[in-house]
Amino acid sequence: MSKGTGLSKGTALVTGASSGIGEETARELQRRGFTVYAAARRVERMAGLKADGIRVLKMDVTDEKSVKGGVATILEETGRVDVLVNNAGYGSYGSVEDVPISEARYQFDVNIFGLALLTQLVLPHMREQRSGRIINISSIGGRIYEPLGGWYHATKFAVEGLSDAMRLELKPFGIKVVVIEPAGIRTEWAAIAADNLRKTSSDTAYAGQAEHAAAILELADRKAFSSPTKVVAKKIAKAATVRHPLTRYPTGKGAGMILFTRWLLPARAFDGVIKVAFAAASRLASK
Repeated sequence: MSKGTGLSKGTALVTGASSGIGEETARELQRRGFTVYAAARRVERMAGLKADGIRVLKMDVTDEKSVKGGVATILEETGRVDVLVNNAGYGSYGSVEDVPISEARYQFDVNIFGLALLTQLVLPHMREQRSGRIINISSIGGRIYEPLGGWYHATKFAVEGLSDAMRLELKPFGIKVVVIEPAGIRTEWAAIAADNLRKTSSDTAYAGQAEHAAAILELADRKAFSSPTKVVAKKIAKAATVRHPLTRYPTGKGAGMILFTRWLLPARAFDGVIKVAFAAASRLASK
């Protein structure tokens, strides 16, 4: 793998690989010729990946010892990390008032500080080899907003800003930083987020908003409003292998249109769009 060329083979680490986007990405990168390490807290859920020749690691991105041990294992076995896919993350919804600060802090630990720690650990090796890709899984929620998603959006906005800064910092070393921005994707994520939202805010002053927000989240499980995980995995693989990746890849049904609308409209007008979307989602969810 020479400096300045697209990647075709090497070592890739994918976090949050026990299901959904992470699992599909691990498989897609293996198909592209990478030696793939799939990392997650629940190793038992990665038995299928292991059976197919993907190397699995037990890793909790909020546990520094766990993260350092996983990276050390990869370097010991392969001597390099060429692609890091920071996919581990979750959505904790509820009003800013209702969500305990301990929960908000934990969401930052998973979605931003875990990502940052892993990146810090692989960068010295990428700099030494003068190549590499850091692929951070954000969301369209890193560029738009919705009520009762404040803490989640805060973490994804942070991913976007951190990625932009790193892209400039790392360019002199031949390391490229790419952000993936999925819209609605059919995974466990949406149902879990909706369930947690109801537990957090359904019996508070924000109960009405909570039902609308949960309805929006649950639409991600309907084919008409969402995309399969393979759509995101293929976009990640493209970002990992093309010679000159884009800085951002919106992906999934409606992602481009939603982000264009946000770019086009001032904040007050976009507030109105969100209000209309919430009302429409509530009606659809009741059918």
